[in-house]
Amino acid sequence: MDKAYEPSEIEQRIYERWEALGCFEPSGDGPRYCIMIPPPNVTGTLHMGHAFQDTIMDALTRYHRMLGGRVLWQPGTDHAGIATQMVVERLLATEGTSRTELGRERFVERVWQWKEQSGDRISRQLRRLGASVAWSRDRFTMDEGLSEAVTRVFVSLYEDGLIYRGKRLVNWDPVLHTALSDLEVLSADEDGHLWHFRYPLASGEGYLVVATTRPETMLGDTAVAVHPDDTRYRHLVGEEIDLPIAGRRIPIIADDYVDPEFGTGCVKITPAHDFNDYDIGKRHDLPMINVLTDDAAMNDACPEAYRGMDRFAARKAIVAEFERLGLLDKVEDYTVKIPRGDRSGAVIEPYLTDQWYVDVEPLAKPAIEAVESGRIRFVPENWSKTYFDWMHNIQDWCISRQLWWGHRIPAWYDDNDNVYVGASEADVRRKHGLAETVVLRQDDDVLDTWFSSGLWPFSTLGWPKKTAALDDFYPGSVLVTGFDIIFFWVARMIMLGIRFMDDVPFREVYIHGLIRDQDGQKMSKSKGNVLDPLDLIDGVDLDTLLGKRTTGLMQPQLAPKIEKATRQQFPDGIEQYGADALRFTFAALATTGRDIRFDLGRIEGYKNFCNKLWNAARYVLMNVGEPETGDVEYSAADHWIRSRLDHATGQVRHHFEQYRLDLAAQAVYEFTWHEFCDWYLELSKPVLQSDGISAGIRRGTRRTLIGTLEALLRLLHPIMPFVTEEIWQQVAPIAGIEGETIMLQPFPEASAAPPPPDATADIEWVRRFILGIRQIRGEMDVSPGKPVRVILKGATEVDRSRAERHALLLEKLGRVASVTTLGNDEEAPPAATALVDDLRVLVPLEGLIDVSAELKRLEKQEAKLVAERSKSEGKLGNANFVNNAPTQVVTQERERLAEFERRLQRLSEQRAELETLA
Repeated sequence: MDKAYEPSEIEQRIYERWEALGCFEPSGDGPRYCIMIPPPNVTGTLHMGHAFQDTIMDALTRYHRMLGGRVLWQPGTDHAGIATQMVVERLLATEGTSRTELGRERFVERVWQWKEQSGDRISRQLRRLGASVAWSRDRFTMDEGLSEAVTRVFVSLYEDGLIYRGKRLVNWDPVLHTALSDLEVLSADEDGHLWHFRYPLASGEGYLVVATTRPETMLGDTAVAVHPDDTRYRHLVGEEIDLPIAGRRIPIIADDYVDPEFGTGCVKITPAHDFNDYDIGKRHDLPMINVLTDDAAMNDACPEAYRGMDRFAARKAIVAEFERLGLLDKVEDYTVKIPRGDRSGAVIEPYLTDQWYVDVEPLAKPAIEAVESGRIRFVPENWSKTYFDWMHNIQDWCISRQLWWGHRIPAWYDDNDNVYVGASEADVRRKHGLAETVVLRQDDDVLDTWFSSGLWPFSTLGWPKKTAALDDFYPGSVLVTGFDIIFFWVARMIMLGIRFMDDVPFREVYIHGLIRDQDGQKMSKSKGNVLDPLDLIDGVDLDTLLGKRTTGLMQPQLAPKIEKATRQQFPDGIEQYGADALRFTFAALATTGRDIRFDLGRIEGYKNFCNKLWNAARYVLMNVGEPETGDVEYSAADHWIRSRLDHATGQVRHHFEQYRLDLAAQAVYEFTWHEFCDWYLELSKPVLQSDGISAGIRRGTRRTLIGTLEALLRLLHPIMPFVTEEIWQQVAPIAGIEGETIMLQPFPEASAAPPPPDATADIEWVRRFILGIRQIRGEMDVSPGKPVRVILKGATEVDRSRAERHALLLEKLGRVASVTTLGNDEEAPPAATALVDDLRVLVPLEGLIDVSAELKRLEKQEAKLVAERSKSEGKLGNANFVNNAPTQVVTQERERLAEFERRLQRLSEQRAELETLA
């Protein structure tokens, strides 16, 4: 093996070999196991959330493959209607043309051309991460087969009366000219104003004051609402308002929605431009007056002076007119939650428009029952409550989008606007007996991307055809996804899967948290805290990193601040960590929490872990040659490490089954670093390097070294596939194991035979003994290499026997020159003491240390700790600190004070011991 672990030298080579061998394809007749990848946008790149999620899925996939399952991890990408259309439109703009100049057919052709050239970026990145997806089955939501499934589902739901066209309020993007789903709308607090307007009573006897953050919408007001129990206004219900500027009269109505404690208790109602007002408007049968165009300019329903005016210009003009009329009561500074399109950045308008909808209530009932009955299980279980909250309050689903890229709605209109739905125009003509002379035009809209994504668990397997893949892998085993799309994607897959497959799409839903930065902040371009997982894998220089973080900002003025912060955090760029270190970091972070903080210190530590494993393997391979014949005898240390391996194996298996990859990673890390490397490798050295050891014992140790390492590599493989494969290729022949790759080897199982109890107890005793000696060396500042005399006080016969049997280990690992015993009643010389259960391990200090120098060193430590303790006591004695600081900060300070007290007590004891020698 090479002296140093270099991930860049091995990872891509290994992945190409796996792919060439066809290792990722379903094989064998074992239990079926299937995971559907949440299809990333074809326009996208692998961000930290993807990499985290894909690491979890790949670990589960590799684990079940090694259990002997017939495993499918289904890959694919989403056509991402809005995102893709925007990318190509920007590309056309650089060429001096546009979507409208090309026309729909040529534009769609151009999008397909872009997809073929650039759309495989995600697949390249997945390969770099080590994802073992079945690439031969790679799917795209606009593939011919998946498009056929989309059309089939639309037509079926329409014919069953579950899809309809209607005029309702939607999130409207006035730049992209399309409806958006709630997930495509980003709401954030921004500084704004609250304008208070006086609306005169039609009776001429005063006015009502209403408040609004969007004055331009008052032109569409159709009522003023008050609470029915509000005694201030109860007598006015049924009266009318003279709506200023608009010149209309609108009623005063009573509705429970109004909060009488907020503002004046009067609310202007604009049903065509506010979601809550829309519901009130429906309850009271109010007119719905749309005052905006598709571009968010004022339309012809407005007074002539405002027609064609941009909404924000109209806002200023309307406020000015209210002030001129003496009807502006007051203006307040106000923090407003502004909704913006996640792609365009434009302020979104609630907008009344004709759209296609799914009547979801009949689909929701069986989807709710599937989770209530346990046919689908959420992990962690508490996420089922979120699912139920959404499903029990479900609204009809707007599925149309005003785009050109996507699945075009299979509906056609004649000249009288009669609508016909079918698989194709020919199908429509055949079903409805329409002659070729009847002119038909297809609906211009396309379907919401989530519509095709909702079919992903079965459309990717060949539906509507009956395929072997459907029989094999539907329902899937588990869906792995973030909590933010439980409703947008998970619920819709459940509803559509039950409807069209008569079964749930998956048995379990593993909900993971969202990756944040080390301070718990969301990673975003505007914050300048985005990390590219490939930069962590391969490293990146500072200039490239700055370019990534400051190019394409929606707010270019943030660039200097982002550059400064980046230079401070990464003065030399980001070093290369390799895919395995990143994957292990993600696994270790996969807790059950909502937010997962990614700290670069963790990945640095796990790169060291990869190096530790690499160096351990080098030691084993240097000390174990070709397979040996002859008698074999196993030492106590051999039995002990096998028992610890069995324990770790059981833990890892259990945690994988419970989706606790964080605990699985912790268990295998603890075994690898603290038991195999720190202890067993060291325990093996006296056996292999000392005279007088029998050939059988040496063979046993060499066999244990290679066998434990080989099993450990299999235990680690689902999380760290590359380094384990590279090492295993050299270990397997020596261990007598055949096979082309570790990923098709069986996952380790705990041994059925328990180890000899005396052997494991002996080694635990040896470990505690040596740790006690090391503790004394550390406390007394005794050099690690300096031999020490040891006296055992209160030793039992078992202790004496163990000290005798394992004298070689105590000598080599503890640098113990001699071991003698004293009875409990015998007086010991001045010595430092460590406890091993009830046994006192004494190290006489005379001649071992410079007592005077050591006392001075301890005095300096004590003075420093006393000063720190005083500062801590001062803080905790300050009522302002205790009462106003965050609880966590106060708790940490109390813990610090307790630690100072503990350390001072120990220093006092050490001084007392030394003073007996002074």
